[in-house]
Amino acid sequence: MVKLEDAVIARLSSHGTTFEVLVDPELALVLRAGGAVDVRSALAVDKVFKDSKKGEAASEELIQKAFGTLDAVKVAEQIIRKGEVQVTTEQRRRMREQRFKQVVSLISRRAINPQTNLPHPPARIEAAIKEARVQIDEFKSAEEQIPKIVKTLLPILPLKFETRKIAVKIPAAHAGKSQRVVREFGTVKQEQWLSDGSWAVVVEIPAGIQGEFFDKLNSATRGEAETKVL
Repeated sequence: MVKLEDAVIARLSSHGTTFEVLVDPELALVLRAGGAVDVRSALAVDKVFKDSKKGEAASEELIQKAFGTLDAVKVAEQIIRKGEVQVTTEQRRRMREQRFKQVVSLISRRAINPQTNLPHPPARIEAAIKEARVQIDEFKSAEEQIPKIVKTLLPILPLKFETRKIAVKIPAAHAGKSQRVVREFGTVKQEQWLSDGSWAVVVEIPAGIQGEFFDKLNSATRGEAETKVL
């Protein structure tokens, strides 16, 4: 649990009543963005307040009516996800910077320049985002912001989201270790274990990470993987 002096208020109004819990600001924002968080560890105290500054607890009757449970942890999760989390200016700045980097990384990995069929360098994407004055929302995941951001960038940065299907054959000696690499980079469409113990697979990956995929695969197999872009 977070220390009481380091906690901030998460607040939700429901059924005519305001409910508050005291939470770790960083963990609360991770939870709001869809991350995996132990809610109990994000709480300063397992208690639902009507007014946390006065130490006034919400009545069990009101909690049950609004949330359908008296479990403070389950109630807190609903408040954090659906309500407002008070954060400092510095916390907002750090979250926005982190989300900005995530957005740049996703675009760089998934999109290519249709004029060259190569991915844009991250620095070019960063410059385009700043030029287009794109507003990054620190409270939304990078994933859900991508469509709107890309639409804004298209007039100044040519982008094409494309996938590649790649056939891969990995010798038996490297098959176990290499499976993790293949599955992390893309979606396995077909796979087969051959009589000699090698692993044959067709994987679909974002076009922007093709080079990175080959580098990691060659490293994992000591250059012994056979690949073919379909």
